[in-house]
Amino acid sequence: MPVLLERRRHIGLVTLSRPHARNCWGEDFNREFLTVFRAIEQDDEIRCVVITGDEAGGAFSAGADLKNPDTHSTATMADFIKSLPNWRDFPVRVVSDCPKPVIAAVNGYAIGIGCILTYGCDLIVASERAEWRLPQARLGIMPAYGGAVRLARWIGKGNAMKLAMGFPMSGEEAYRFGLAQWLVPHEELMKTAFEVAESIAAQPPLATRLTKESIDRGLDIPNLNDASLVDAYRFMALELTEDKKAAHEAWRERKTPEITGR
Repeated sequence: MPVLLERRRHIGLVTLSRPHARNCWGEDFNREFLTVFRAIEQDDEIRCVVITGDEAGGAFSAGADLKNPDTHSTATMADFIKSLPNWRDFPVRVVSDCPKPVIAAVNGYAIGIGCILTYGCDLIVASERAEWRLPQARLGIMPAYGGAVRLARWIGKGNAMKLAMGFPMSGEEAYRFGLAQWLVPHEELMKTAFEVAESIAAQPPLATRLTKESIDRGLDIPNLNDASLVDAYRFMALELTEDKKAAHEAWRERKTPEITGR
């Protein structure tokens, strides 16, 4: 099983695990990633997700398996056209469409699809050993699945162009450019990632869900007034939840609310 799922109370830990090959990607990753995230979406006990690479692999993910001659190859244009509906199930989109907040704990090299996957997530905690690389142009292809334009939304055109043209990005640069929100010593990576996840998981899950939706969908609405109007409906929906009532009462009484997800 190259994609492992472990539930730790209200946190789902997803580990990319092909340690003998630096957690490099393969078709089995695509299939299992979809299965794992469908399970996460259906599990109401999971309120936040952390993705990392198997520490034994020494990387987050070294990207596509280039030793496989079928990697980055399509037999015919007809095959490509027929495969297009499957792109909505590609891991980057599965992560970005996940209704629950997803945190990438980047513990080393994040290359190619491994790189793109990190900024499909909502938040990034980076080890000082982290390094991002997009080598696709050097291989005669390009970052697929919106890999370059997604990055430009995070760190701007110039910095995205630099990475997409094959220049590596260190953990310190990722933090400085705003790609990573936390930069920590390697030995503190998972501790910090779980502290972030636990803080999110302790909040009403319907509120974190609609807050994520507001940011992700709002970025695609060019008119701020229109985005604000949609948010008014989200706000009203949350006003009618049991967790909103419990959280307000707990705040007034200076105690911890009992969160139920309703």
